[in-house]
Amino acid sequence: MHDVLKNHILQLLQKDATPRNLAHLAEELGVGGSLRGAFREAVESLGAEGRVILGPRNTIALPSLSSEVTGVFRANARGYGFVSPQQFGDEGDVFIPAKATGSAMTGDRVVAQVTRGSKADPDRLTGRIVKVLDRAHATVVGTLRQEQDRWQVRLDGGDFLRPIEIEGLDTRTVRHGDKVAVTIRTYPTRSEAATGTIREVLGRPGRFDAETSAIIRRHGLSEEFEPSALVEASNARENFRPQQSQGRRDITDALVVTIDPPDAQDFDDAISLTRTRQGGWHLGVHIADVSHFVPAGSALDRYARQRGNSVYLPGRTLPMLPEMLSNEICSLQPGKRRYTKSVYLTYNKDGQMQSVRFANTMIESKARLSYPQADAALKGHTGGLADDVVALLGEMDTLAHLIEKRRRRAGMLQLKMPETEVVTDESGQVVGVRPADTSYPHTIIEMFMVEANVAVATLLDRYCLPFMRRVHPEPDGKVLNRLSQTLRLLGVTLSRRPQRGDLQALLDQVQGSRMSLPVNLLVLRSLAKATYAPASIGHYALAASKYCHFTSPIRRYADLIVHRALQAYLTGQLDRARRQYTFPELAAIGEHITETEQTADEAEQELKTILILGLLQGKVGSVVDGVVVSLTRFGAAVHLPEYGVEGLIPCEALGPDRWRFDEQSQCLVGRHTGAIVRLAQPVRVRIVSVAPAGGQLDLAPAVDLVRKASQRDLPQRPRRAGSANRRRGRRKPHA
Repeated sequence: MHDVLKNHILQLLQKDATPRNLAHLAEELGVGGSLRGAFREAVESLGAEGRVILGPRNTIALPSLSSEVTGVFRANARGYGFVSPQQFGDEGDVFIPAKATGSAMTGDRVVAQVTRGSKADPDRLTGRIVKVLDRAHATVVGTLRQEQDRWQVRLDGGDFLRPIEIEGLDTRTVRHGDKVAVTIRTYPTRSEAATGTIREVLGRPGRFDAETSAIIRRHGLSEEFEPSALVEASNARENFRPQQSQGRRDITDALVVTIDPPDAQDFDDAISLTRTRQGGWHLGVHIADVSHFVPAGSALDRYARQRGNSVYLPGRTLPMLPEMLSNEICSLQPGKRRYTKSVYLTYNKDGQMQSVRFANTMIESKARLSYPQADAALKGHTGGLADDVVALLGEMDTLAHLIEKRRRRAGMLQLKMPETEVVTDESGQVVGVRPADTSYPHTIIEMFMVEANVAVATLLDRYCLPFMRRVHPEPDGKVLNRLSQTLRLLGVTLSRRPQRGDLQALLDQVQGSRMSLPVNLLVLRSLAKATYAPASIGHYALAASKYCHFTSPIRRYADLIVHRALQAYLTGQLDRARRQYTFPELAAIGEHITETEQTADEAEQELKTILILGLLQGKVGSVVDGVVVSLTRFGAAVHLPEYGVEGLIPCEALGPDRWRFDEQSQCLVGRHTGAIVRLAQPVRVRIVSVAPAGGQLDLAPAVDLVRKASQRDLPQRPRRAGSANRRRGRRKPHA
C-alpha cells in the first residue's frame, strides 16, 4: 500500500517544482478517512529515503538530482542508453555512454552514478551504471550464430550488446541464423559473457510468423488462456440467453450501427442518434456489457487484469478475453441481440450538452460499417447502404463537427501524427506500406466516445465512487519553456508559458507544411504520458477535469472496472461499490495496466518497424525523401514519410567535417565549413544499411548537405599579428 501511495505522491509532485501543501496533495490524491494515516506514513517514508524534502508549514517538494539515481534503463541498439530516474525530477533522463552500461539490459532497474555535462552543455546529465537492482527479463530473443566452435545469440532490439554464450545446444534441432528464445542462466560480468539455453526455435529471421513470435516472447505477452478462464468463458456463452432482457431496456428496434476498422472482430461500441423536437439530438453510446459476463474475482477477471489490455500486432491480435467472449457474445455483431450499458446524451442544435442519463440495455446492431465505408458514404458513395443508415451517418457527421468545435474551444489538443500500416500478401509476407486511414469517421467515433467517458467520470465522481481514471497531467513549465525556445529557432513563435489554446493554434498553423511533423513531435514529447490512476488529476490534452475510459471493456481492463462502478449506480448499491476497491488497490491496478498498455504499444510499434525494415532491406541504395525530426551528437534522425520509420544519418556520413551538436540552437554545425543541419530540414537520403532485428536504419545524404556558409554567417575571430601570412596558401578562406 505504501509503495503505491509513494509513487503517486512523486508523480503529482512532478507536475510542479514548487513546494506543495500536504493537505492539498492528499485532496488531489483523493485520500481521505482511514487512508490519511497511510498517506502520512508514505510521506514520512519518502522523506527518510531522501526522495522528498519536508519543509516548514506542512509543505513537501522534490529534491534536486543527487550524484546517484535509481531508475529504469533503456538501451539503444547503437550501444548507449538512458536511465529514467524514479525520483521524478524535471531534469530528464540520464545519458549512459556505450562503455558505461555495464551488464544492464532494457527494462532493468539500476543505480547510475551521475555527472553534469560540460561547460558548453551544463544541463546534460551523463552517468554510468554501477549496480543492477532488478532484472526485467529472464527470457530474451535473438539470432543464433556459430562462431568457430562456439554458439552465441545476438539479441534483438539492442537490449544487450554482448552476445549470450549458449550451453547444451542440440545441433540437430537448430541451425546457424535461426531466431530463438533464450533462457538466461547467468548474467554477464565485466570479464564473463552471459550464458543461456535455447528455450524455443522461432523460425528464420524476416519471416512474418517468426518475427511476430519473437516480439511476443521478447515482451512477455500472453498467447494462451488458462483452462479455468476458458471454462468460465464457455459457461458464459452457454448460459447466455439473448431472448431474455435480464431487466434491461429493450431497444433492439432502434437504428444502431457500429463503425470499426475493416479487420475488427471485437465490436464494443455502437451508436444511435435521433433528432429532438427542438432541433437538437439524442445521442446513444451503447457499450458491450462485459461486466455481466466477467464477475469481479473470477478466473476470467484475474487473467484479464493480468493482461491489462488486448494487444493488436500487425496481422495478429492477442485478446484480453477469450475469443468466445471478445469476438462472440460480447461483440456487438450486426443482427445479434447483445447486452450493453448505454449513455444517452441530449444536445441542443448548437451541440451543447443539455442532459445525460444511463441505462442497462439490450441492442441489435443494424449495420457493421468500416471507417472507409462510412467515409465513402459521407462523400456520396453509399455502396448499397440502407437509406436510414446513410441518413444516420449524415447526422453523426453534423453533431460530431459541433462537438469537436466545442471541445477545441475548451482547449482540447489534436495532434496530427502520420501513421502507416503494413500490407501483406496471402502468405503473410510484407509487400508494402500504405498510409493508415485517418478519415473523419474516426473523429466522429472519437468525439462520441470522449463525451461518454466524460459523462461517466462526472457521474461516478459526483457519487464519490472509487473508479479508475484516465489521467494526463499538465506539462511541466520548464519543459514548455524549452519547447518555446526550440520552436523559435525554427521560426515558429510560441509563448514562453503557452496555454492549451496556444499549443493548438500552433499545430493548426503548421498543418500541411513541412514543419508539421517536427512541430507535432516536439509538442508530443513535451507532454506527459497519460496513465491510469484513481487520483483526480484530470486530462490535460482533452481539457477534461474528470475523465475515465468506459467505451472499450472488451479490450481494456480499466473500462471493466468503470463498468462495475456504473452498475452499482444503476442498481442502487452505492455503499457496496464504495467498499469494492480501496484507493491503494486501484492505484496498484492502475500502475500495472499502464505498464501493460505501454508494453503493448511498444510491441506493436517494434514489430511494425521490424517488418518495414525487412522490406527496406531490398531497397539498400535507393534514394527517398525525408525530414530531420531530431538531432543529437550522434547525428540526424530522419523520418521517411513514405515508410513511416526513422533512420539515422551518423555525423561521419554528413560530410567531411567535425560536427558539433548545438543543443541550444538545435542544429549540427560543421566546425570547419560552418555547414548547418537543422531540425525540420527536408533531405533526400540514400538507404545505406538495414538491421531489422536491431531496429537500425542507416542513411546518408543523397545530395550535398554541406553548404558553404558566408563569411557573415560565421563568428568573427580576432586575428593575431602575422596570422594572415602564415595561413596564406595553406587553406582557402570560407566563402
